[in-house]
Amino acid sequence: MILVFGGNGQLGRELTRAAAARGGALRALTHAQADIADKTAVAAAFAHFRPTIVVNAAAYTKVDLAESAIADARRGNESGPAVLAEACAAAGLPLLHVSTDYVFDGSKDGAYLETDRPCPINAYGRSKAAGEEAVRRTLAHHVILRTAWVYSEFGNNFLKTMLRLAATRDEIRVVADQHGSPTSAQDIAEAILQIAPAVARDRTLSGTYHFTADGVTTWHGFASRIVDVAASVTGRRPDVTPIRTAEYPTPAKRPANSQLDCRLFVGTFRLAPRHWTEAVDATTRALVNFPHQAASHVT
Repeated sequence: MILVFGGNGQLGRELTRAAAARGGALRALTHAQADIADKTAVAAAFAHFRPTIVVNAAAYTKVDLAESAIADARRGNESGPAVLAEACAAAGLPLLHVSTDYVFDGSKDGAYLETDRPCPINAYGRSKAAGEEAVRRTLAHHVILRTAWVYSEFGNNFLKTMLRLAATRDEIRVVADQHGSPTSAQDIAEAILQIAPAVARDRTLSGTYHFTADGVTTWHGFASRIVDVAASVTGRRPDVTPIRTAEYPTPAKRPANSQLDCRLFVGTFRLAPRHWTEAVDATTRALVNFPHQAASHVT
C-alpha cells in the first residue's frame, strides 16, 4: 500500500489516476484529511492504512506569496516533511519526498547534479531546502526526488494559464531568459509508481535524485509550444513575445537556470523520461479537445 499525502494537488491527483489505471494499491489523502504538519493526523493515517511506503506530494507552492507568508511556507515545506520523516522512522517505513529545482540559485553553467550545494534565492526555495534537510537528518531510508516546472491537466499551472490567455489575448509576453525542463505531473506519477516497490524493499536506493522531462527550453519556448499545439485545434494563434526577467518583476526571484541532471535516476532505476515536447503536446491537446473535463480538474 502506497500512502500519499497531498492528494488534492497536481501530483497527488495524477498518482491517484495512474494507480487506478494500473490497479495498484494506493490511498491519497488531502490536506483536509491529513495535514502533514499535524503529528496526530499523520499517526492516525499510518495506523489506519498501514502503508509499505509513504509519498509526500504535499507542499506549499505559492512561490511569490511565500515571501510574506514565511510561516505558512515553512509549515508546509519544512515542518510537515519533518513530521512525516519522524513517523516513518518510528514505523520503519521509507519516505519518498518530492522537492524542487528552486533549492538552487540558478547561477550554474549547465545542469545541476544531486551533489551540488543548495543555495535558494527565495523563501519558497529556502523552505524546500530545509524540508530536504529535515528528511535526511531524521530518516535514513528515504528518496528525495527533485523536479521542475510541473504542470498537468489538474489544478492551476503555467500550461493552463497560457491556454486561458491564448483564448482571450492577441499577444502574450513571456520570460525568455530562464531555462528549464517543463515536466508533466503524469510522468512524475508514473515514475514514482514504478520505483516505489524497489525503494520499499531496497534501502541502498536511498538518497537524492533528479527527475524532469528530457530536453531544455525557456518559459517563452514552453508557451510557444502550448500556443502552437492549441492553434492546430482552435485556429487561434496569438503572438508570443519574448521578454527579459527584468521586464516581469515578481516578489520572489526565480533561478535563471533550472536544469537538473537526471542521469543518476535513469541509471539507477532504468527509467528514462519523455521529451518535454511530447508530454506538453499530449496535455495541451487533452485540455483543448475536452474543455469540460479540464474544467472539472480546476481546484
